[in-house]
Parts: sequence; C-alpha cells; structure tokens
Amino acid sequence: MLTEKEKLDKLTYLGIELNQVRDLDILMERVLECARSFVNADAGSIYIRNKDKDTLQFTYTQNDTLQERLPAGEKLIYTTFTLPINRESMSGYVATTGQLLNIPNVYAIEPTAPYHFGKQFDEESGYQSRSVITVPLKTRREDILGILQIINAQDENKKIIPFTDSDEKLMLHFASTAAVALERAQMTRSILLRMIRMSEMRDPMETGAHVNRVGGYSTEIYEQWAKRHNLPKEELDRNRDSLRMAAMLHDVGKIAISDVILKKPGRLNGKEFETMKQHTFLGARLFLNARSDFDEAAFDVALNHHERWDGCGYPGHIDVETGKAMAGFISPEGKPMGKKGIEIPIFGRIVALADVYDALSSKRVYKEAWDEQDVLKTIEKEAGAQFDPELIEIFFSRLNVLRSIQNRYRDEP
Repeated sequence: MLTEKEKLDKLTYLGIELNQVRDLDILMERVLECARSFVNADAGSIYIRNKDKDTLQFTYTQNDTLQERLPAGEKLIYTTFTLPINRESMSGYVATTGQLLNIPNVYAIEPTAPYHFGKQFDEESGYQSRSVITVPLKTRREDILGILQIINAQDENKKIIPFTDSDEKLMLHFASTAAVALERAQMTRSILLRMIRMSEMRDPMETGAHVNRVGGYSTEIYEQWAKRHNLPKEELDRNRDSLRMAAMLHDVGKIAISDVILKKPGRLNGKEFETMKQHTFLGARLFLNARSDFDEAAFDVALNHHERWDGCGYPGHIDVETGKAMAGFISPEGKPMGKKGIEIPIFGRIVALADVYDALSSKRVYKEAWDEQDVLKTIEKEAGAQFDPELIEIFFSRLNVLRSIQNRYRDEP
C-alpha cells in the first residue's frame, strides 16, 4: 500500500504521465490502474457520458479478484452496456448531481436513498462488491465527461474496508487531473474519426466501427508479440499508444483515390487495381518527416498493411515520394519487388492481419459477413504466405479477446 506522502508525490507527476498517453482506450486503462493503486482497491470501472443520448456507457473495467481466477495470460472479458443519466443508479446519480458518493457497503444502502445498487454483475460473476466510491470526471468547465467508480478498498491483508475521507479528497483531486487527460484524448479520437469520415464519404467500407476494431485487434496482438520478445514495459506502452491510433488510419490514403474506382460495385480491372494500390504510399506521404512516435507508426502502417509475408504484396520497395521502385528492387516485370518476412515492419504485419480479419468478418455492400469458422480457416491457411506465422499463433491464442473487441465496436444497423 502507498503511504499518504507517496500518494501525494505520485499525484504531482500524474498529470504529466497521463498527458503523454494519446489514445482514449489506452488512457482509460491507465487512469483506472492509477486510481485503484492510490486507494488499494480491488476493482473499478469507467463510464463515459454520451451527451447526445444522455446516457452513460460502461466502457472499461478492471477486477483483480476475477482476473486471478483466469488461466495465466488470459484477460478479463466484459460486455459493454448503457445506463440512463438519472438518480436511480449510483453512477447515474453522480452524473446527475456532480457529487461524489462514498458507500461503505452497497448491500446496506438506506431504502430512502434515491439510488440503488445493481446486483446483476455480482450475481453473474460470483463477485462480492462492498465499499464503492463513485466520482464524477469533470472538465474545467464543470461538464461531466463520465464517471470513475472504484470498488472494494483493501487493507494490507486484503480485507475489504470502507473508503476513508482522505480517499475521497484524493479521488476528487485525481479525477480532475484524469478528466483533463480524457478530454484531450477524446479530442484526439474525434479528430481521427473526422479524418476517417472523410475517407468514408469516398469509401463506404471505411467506417468508425471498422477502424476501431482494427485498432483494438492490432493493439492486442502487438501486446502479446512484445511480451514474447521481452520488450520493456515502457516501450510496450508507448508503442501500443501509437499503434492504436495509427491502425485506425491504415487506409487514409484512399481519400486520394478516384470515386470511380472506390465505389465501383464489381471487381476492379488490372489498371484500376494498380491505381487502388497507390493508397498505401499516398497515405504514408502524410506522415513523412516524422516528428513523433505516432508519425512513424502511421507511416509504417499506411505503407505496409498490404505487404505479404511471402513477398507477393504491395507496394513493395518504393520511394514513397515518387511511388517508383527503388534501385535494386525492380522485378523482371519492371515492378517494385514486394517486401518479404521481417523486411515488413512489425506494425505493418500486425495491421495486415487485423484488417483482413475484420474485412472477412464484416458485412459489406458487396458481400455478407463470412461464417467465423470460414474466416478462421482462411487465416490459418495463410500462415507463412500472407501473414507472419508467429502473429497467426498469437491471433488464435487471443481469439476470445478479439471477439470481445468485435462485440464492443459493432457496425450500426
């Protein structure tokens, strides 16, 4: 457990640390980790407010007790849901009033209280919630971005205890710092999705749900790859952050491709397909002269997500500025030679797999979604051909997590 001085010292540096995380999903994970560590809590959740629908979206959760019940290396799978913003639930009450709630035992809430505790999660999971502190995530303008809920404070012997007055003050301070970082991350996500909507106007396949899924799949696969290769945690976290956003922009270069090609209902002819291939280096050009890890990641992803492990992909070894084959990498047919194996940057190899998995699994204007077994057989067959065999291994080992990401970011009807 952290001492009071250690908690205050950590708060001093927290704002800087959180503001270095740019992706919204990864930031929520970090916010929850920090909040729980401050008050030695077993579990917690984040709800994000949807202003348009006046609801709270259950967005992210952590639970050490349930995590310990899983096999080593497995992740906690959870479903998302929404709550109305009213005084009936604890989270809705806090979102409505803007006031913190500190409840020593949620099973002993006074019958006269306007809010109640929903027992469904405890009953389904076998978990026992007791002490719960629920804090509004307020911006400097007093707008409520969402709710931070921390569950089951523990003493040094892991006995569940109530949250203290000191915990309340600490959580309010922490929540104000976290809200600033979350607001910035929401703005970054909004900018990315606006860029994607520009592509969507040209290419109906490029939806917000699709790119969020590809980003989520890519991050999960990368995390497992990085652990296999013993990357330091700091490097892993930094790269996850950059990759999550870069993967969302994998097809941004399509904005430069003609509508005649993008919206053609049938198969492309040879000349049209050659034009379509250009979206790779046209997208990469946006990130030339990189000034950040994100620029470098986005460059690698845009350029390389159609390369193949066997060297038969595109655009191959080219000069991005000219689109021409590099000297020494021209095939007998006069075309750029494809990159092969580990010549393809790891981010490109990962997004190639994530993108194909989502494309096969999703309904498109020209096809229905494939049956999952057909999707998995196709991907397995392409190990060592289209895809890095090690990444295929990781893909199948994380299938339950990938399915949960798929369910979280469903296409709108």
